[in-house]
Amino acid sequence: MLKLYNTMGRKKEKFVPLNGKKVGMYVCGPTVYDNAHLGHARAAVAFDIIRRWLEYKGYKVTYVSNYTDVDDKMIKRAKEEKVTIYELAEKFIKSYEEDMEALNVKPPDIKPRATKHIPQIIALVKRIIANGYAYVVDGSVYFEVSKFKNYGKLSGQPLEKLISGARVEIDKNKKHPEDFALWKAAKEGEPSWDSPWGRGRPGWHIECSAMSMHYLGETFDIHGGGKDLIFPHHENEIAQSEAATEKLFVKYWLHNGFITIKKEKMSKSLKNFFTVKELLKKYRPEILRFFLISAHYRSDIDFSETSIEDARSKIEKLKNILFVLDDALKNRPQKDEIGESEKKFREEMEKFVKNFEDAMDDDFNTPLAIAHLFAFVRLCNIYLTSQKTNKELIKDALATINKILNRLGFSFSKKSLPLPLEEIEKLVSEREEARKKKNFERADAIRKELRKKGILLEDTAHGVRWKIE
Repeated sequence: MLKLYNTMGRKKEKFVPLNGKKVGMYVCGPTVYDNAHLGHARAAVAFDIIRRWLEYKGYKVTYVSNYTDVDDKMIKRAKEEKVTIYELAEKFIKSYEEDMEALNVKPPDIKPRATKHIPQIIALVKRIIANGYAYVVDGSVYFEVSKFKNYGKLSGQPLEKLISGARVEIDKNKKHPEDFALWKAAKEGEPSWDSPWGRGRPGWHIECSAMSMHYLGETFDIHGGGKDLIFPHHENEIAQSEAATEKLFVKYWLHNGFITIKKEKMSKSLKNFFTVKELLKKYRPEILRFFLISAHYRSDIDFSETSIEDARSKIEKLKNILFVLDDALKNRPQKDEIGESEKKFREEMEKFVKNFEDAMDDDFNTPLAIAHLFAFVRLCNIYLTSQKTNKELIKDALATINKILNRLGFSFSKKSLPLPLEEIEKLVSEREEARKKKNFERADAIRKELRKKGILLEDTAHGVRWKIE
C-alpha cells in the first residue's frame, strides 16, 4: 500500500487518487533567469523518482511542471543582457532542459509558461474578485488574505505568526501588509498585457494556480516543490484557488528538502552555490543523480566531496555487478539443476524485490530502498563464488537489478561505456592473445590503454573480466 507524507496535516496518508488510476501532478519549476543550480536538480530528481514510482505502480500520471518566465528577476536580467524576457527564457529553458536530460529526468508531459497563459490568469483573477476575495487599486489587483478563513492551513501557523516571520513587500496600495498581488499594474519599460484593470502583468502565485488548474482541473492529486515554497507561494496558491472555485485545490502536498553545504543552505550570498553545469564538468551525471537520491526526498542533503565520492563508489559497484552477472551468463560453466543454494538465492531475490517495493511505498524512501539493493548485490556476489551457476537464475538476477535501477532513473547501457563494447572486447581478446604469445609488453600496454579510458581489467580463475572504474 502506497503511503505519502502530506504537508497538509503533516502526516503520512494512504494514496487514493481522485480518479482511479489517473494521477494529476503539478510541480513548481524554475524561474528561468539563470542556469539551473543543484537545488533545482534536487527538486527535479526527487519528483522524477516519485513520478517513476507511481508509473511503476500502474498509475497513469499527467505530470505538469511550469516555467516562470515573467517576474522581477526575469525583467532585471533581461535588461542587463539587453534582450527581451522571451529571449532570456528561451536561453535558460534550453540550458535547464539540457541539464535535466543529463540527469535522466523524464521531461514533464506539459511544460507551461506563464506568458503563454495570460488569458487563463486573467479569467482566474476575475473569479476571485467576483467572489469577494480581491480588490483593485490603480490597475493592480490584490488578494485580501484576512477574508480567507483557513489561511495558514498548509504551513500550520496562524496568520499573525506567518506574517511576522515573513518579508512582506511594502506597498501603499494594499489594505493590509499581508495581502498579495494577483495582477500588477504596468510600469514603464516592463512587459505588460491588456486586462480589465488596465495593462499589467501577473503576480507570481496566480501563475501556478491558473496553469495547474487549466491542465489538471480545479482539484487534482499532487502538488510539489521545495519546502521553501510552503510559505508564501503554496499557501497563497491554496487561498486564491479555493477562493475562486470554492473547492479543495490539491489533495496531497509534497515538499523536498534543501541542498546544504556544511549544514548551511546553499545560496549565492554565502558563495556556496553550484550550477548543474559546473558540477557536470567534474562528475558524471549518474553520480550526481545517485547523490541526490541518497537521502530521503523530504530531508536536507549535505553536499561534500565525501558524499560525492560515496555516490561514485556505489555507482561503480552497481555497474560492476551488472557486468559481472552478464559475464557469468555468457562465460561461466552452467548447471541445469536447482540445488539448495539456487533455491535460497531465488527466495532472497523475491524477498529483495518485496523489501524494495515496501520501502518505496513508504513515502518513497530511497535510502532504505538503496540499502536493500546493495544487500542483494552482496548476495549476488556470494552466489557468483560458486564454480557453476544456473543460467536462468543469473538472467533473472540481472533483469531484476536492471528493472530496479530503471525505477530509480538509471540505465547503464552500452551508451554509458567509455568505449564501444565491440572495441573493448576486441582489445581484451588482443591482450589475451598477446599473453598467450608471452608478449607481455603489448599485454601491459593494452591494460594501460583501457585503464586510461576508465576500464579496469581483472584476471580471475574464470578468465579475464573487465569493469568500469
